[in-house]
Amino acid sequence: MNKKTFSETDIRTKFITPALVNAGWDIQKQVREEVAFTAGRIRVRGNLTNRGTRKIADYVLYLKPNIPLAIIEAKDFKHEIGSGMQQALDYAGLLDVPFVYSSNGKGFLEHDRTASEGTVEREVDLNSFPSPEELWQRYKRWKGIDQEKENLVAQPYHIDERGFAPRYYQRIAINRTIEAIAKGQRRILLVMATGTGKTVTAFQIIWRLWKAGKNKRILYLADRNILVDDPKRKYFSPFGDVVTKLSRRNTSKAHEIYFGLYQAVSGNEEFQDVYKNYSRDFFDLIIIDECHRGSASAESAWREILEYFHSATQIGMTATPRENKKVSNIDYFGDPLYTYSLKQGIDDGFLAPYKVVRFTFDRDAEGWRPTRGQVDRFGEEIPDREYNKKDYDRELVLDERTKLVARKVTEFLQETDRYSKSIIFCTDIDHAERMRSALINENIDLVNRDSRYVMRITGDEPSGKMELDNFMDPEETYPVIATTSKLLTTGVDIPTCKLIVLDSEINSMTEFKQIIGRGTRISEDYGKSYFTIMDFRDVTRLFADPDFDGDPVQSHEFGADQSPVPPPDFSYEEDSPEEDTGYFEDEGFPDNEDFDEYPDTGDSESKGRKKFYVDNVPVKVLNRRVQYYDEDGKLTTESLRDFSRKNIRKNFSSLDEFLRYWNSKEKKQAVVDELQEKGVFFDDLRKEVDKPLDPFDLVCHIAFDQPPLSRRERAEQVKKQNYFGKYSDTARKVLENLLEKYADEGLESLEDIKILKLRPFNELGTVTELVQEFGGSEGYRQAIQEIEQELYRSA
Repeated sequence: MNKKTFSETDIRTKFITPALVNAGWDIQKQVREEVAFTAGRIRVRGNLTNRGTRKIADYVLYLKPNIPLAIIEAKDFKHEIGSGMQQALDYAGLLDVPFVYSSNGKGFLEHDRTASEGTVEREVDLNSFPSPEELWQRYKRWKGIDQEKENLVAQPYHIDERGFAPRYYQRIAINRTIEAIAKGQRRILLVMATGTGKTVTAFQIIWRLWKAGKNKRILYLADRNILVDDPKRKYFSPFGDVVTKLSRRNTSKAHEIYFGLYQAVSGNEEFQDVYKNYSRDFFDLIIIDECHRGSASAESAWREILEYFHSATQIGMTATPRENKKVSNIDYFGDPLYTYSLKQGIDDGFLAPYKVVRFTFDRDAEGWRPTRGQVDRFGEEIPDREYNKKDYDRELVLDERTKLVARKVTEFLQETDRYSKSIIFCTDIDHAERMRSALINENIDLVNRDSRYVMRITGDEPSGKMELDNFMDPEETYPVIATTSKLLTTGVDIPTCKLIVLDSEINSMTEFKQIIGRGTRISEDYGKSYFTIMDFRDVTRLFADPDFDGDPVQSHEFGADQSPVPPPDFSYEEDSPEEDTGYFEDEGFPDNEDFDEYPDTGDSESKGRKKFYVDNVPVKVLNRRVQYYDEDGKLTTESLRDFSRKNIRKNFSSLDEFLRYWNSKEKKQAVVDELQEKGVFFDDLRKEVDKPLDPFDLVCHIAFDQPPLSRRERAEQVKKQNYFGKYSDTARKVLENLLEKYADEGLESLEDIKILKLRPFNELGTVTELVQEFGGSEGYRQAIQEIEQELYRSA
């Protein structure tokens, strides 16, 4: 047999796999082929989505399911032995795998990522591939794992009855944490974007430590019942009866794994410090969920719990480490042991991408100033100064502005899906209530069907809070639209949320990331593969901030032996008003162990500010801009026209080149599909030019400045030419109806033969009979091509 004709699959089957078996690898338990470790990025094209290519490794070799040791990239005989090395190295870097191989069936090129000196790359014969034990010994030397640590590091995952195992990034976070604990590290920070499975990761860490006997008494701390009860019920059931929930009524010491709310175990003088019922060394391990909140602050009562159990290993988990002059996760936990960012999650296809619709109102851009002595709705004189969007709904309420936001949100839902789960983030509770009312007035038809269509879900609203579980449940239709202030900012999983509306000033990157995280979960079974952000306050400017999705940066350095509480004379820079609301602070909690919410920001008067309500000030939209991802996955700030023009001219440098390509294609829809795949959003462009244009005319007009014709105008031009005289009466009627369909619905209907099954065509005959009027399928196809030539002849 000629080996040069062997495919890559032949190389794997006939050479690489036998070499692995010969080296002692268990094909059933230690070798996996064609391992897909990403889901494929979701690409959004207008309102359509498709998935990109998944990353697939040819071989991954494991000591155990949780310990991958090597990657092999295979090539056929026509390639050199090292041709697959660069791709394999890229994959190995992502997967945190130390040994990398490329092979064309003649041998292996090995790259040892553990080597700090000497030979990093070498060729290995087919009969000399390293055994599992050899690679494991090299791995242990690299990681500094001795015999005592090996039992812990090699402890397997928990794999449920469905066979679900952690995703690759979860495995890395788990393994790095276990290895760090094995080496004695006591403070660990894991940064994982919202929706990437922090709870699953925490469960697997606890499982492995508990099964290995390393940590027998474990405390899982969070600050909301939903962050305690859901994990306890959904993920930690394999632990059985060893799990309990800590509270002031339950201080049992007979369990091994404890779940607790900060609020239920600590407090001020009014509350008993439940945690002090346990000795300082009672817990071996503490997991702090959403540690960017209370535990980030050195002055917080929540930090007292961690300081009290100082000897325990403590793992902080968050999507957004807080770093400013008042609080610091890094100071307490150290630099993140592992970070899996929002950007990486979107690139891998595990998180939903988003598009941004930004509105600028005239009163936001130009401000508003009262006339001398002008009074508000309640007769209060309004201080004479210029107000802008930072003041609106905090100090000054323009009713027409609230109504305009509600109208634009409603218009968006009417154009897309009126039952898309949507969250409107408002300035405070008062603003959330007024927004609820405005949205009801805009959606009275659906509110009459069910009053829960729009609801305010805030910390002070019992009926709204009672509906929170239904809002989160994909199976429940209502509520559809939730107005809120702070309550839904974090810690709430709403997998079907398709719309996030920002109508509140947000200057905190932490809060911004948390809010964006409400939409990043994918739920394709329920039609959710991307989400939209509607921005009415220019909040999405933070996407351009270098800190967005970057590594956390510490703002204030504390000495190694210093208390993390800064000295009394230290001068802080003031945080934004949104962070200085008490939302992140320990202000005491009501006498209710099930209290699990932070207080929303109350109305302004409760904070010592007077709020003025002004009627009949007209507000209008100055500008609407839609931002899109470019081919590199970056959110572009260009206008839709400029973005589309650039994408079209990237493929066709001149009008003549485009016309030649268009005319060369038997089916014009194929050209349209190609351009949509490359980022030309015809539906959105059609709305912008506000004319029912054919994709052909949109390209010519947007990219090459040609005067456009509507579909109707093109169809009428063909009819005037008496082009159908050569056909039978029935065939002529078919073609005339096809032109009508084209004028009404566009190019796709013209080229799809299935349309002949529909009215009015089926009234003329069956599909077979109608095609025979043109002399058969070839004649019918020729007739369609001639119509298209006539349609586009004037270009």
